[in-house]
Amino acid sequence: MVSIIWLGLCYILGSLPFGLMIAQGFCRIDPRQHGSKNIGATNVARVCGFQYGLAVLILDILKGYLPILLAFSFSGSIVLVSLTGLAVVAGHMYSVFLYGKGGKGVATTVGVFLGLAPMATVWAIGICLAVIYLTGFVSLGSLALVTAAPVVFLLSGNFAYIIAALLLMGLVFWRHEENIHRLLSGEESSWRKNVNED
Repeated sequence: MVSIIWLGLCYILGSLPFGLMIAQGFCRIDPRQHGSKNIGATNVARVCGFQYGLAVLILDILKGYLPILLAFSFSGSIVLVSLTGLAVVAGHMYSVFLYGKGGKGVATTVGVFLGLAPMATVWAIGICLAVIYLTGFVSLGSLALVTAAPVVFLLSGNFAYIIAALLLMGLVFWRHEENIHRLLSGEESSWRKNVNED
C-alpha cells in the first residue's frame, strides 16, 4: 500500500508542467502554441529565452533525480526504485494536469539516470552533447543519450537498472516518433539554424 501511494505521488510530481508554468508565469506565452508546441526546455528557450529554458531544464531534471534519491533512502528494492523512475517520467509525458498530454521526458529521464548511475549518465550526456554539436539536432542528441545510457550502464557494471534504462529509452523514443519521422525525411528543425535566424 505504501509503495502504491509513493508511486502515485511520483506520478503527480512528474506531472508538474514546469515548462508551461514558467513560460506562462514569466513570459505570458503558452509554449504549446509556439515553436515546436512542446513544453520542454528546448522549446521554452526558443520562445521565451535561454534563461527560462535553463530553469525548466534544471527543474525537470530535479523532478526525476530527487524521487530516486528518496526511494534509495527508504528502500533497497531494485523494482521499487525502477518503478519510481518510470512513474515520474510517465507523469511528465502524460500529465494529469494537462489531461494526459505532456513533454517528451528527456530532462526528467536524465534526472532519473543521474540518480541511478551518476558517472555512467555523465558519459551518456557527453555523447548527447557531441551529437547535438555535430548535427545541430537536439532531438537526435536526446535519442542518442537514452540509447547510450543502457550501454554505458552495462559497461560500467550498473546491471541492476538496465531494464529500467531500456524501458525509459523506449518511452522517450515513443514520444519522439514525430521527430524521428522528420529526421528521416530531412524536415527536422535544427537548433543551429534557429539560433542563426534569431
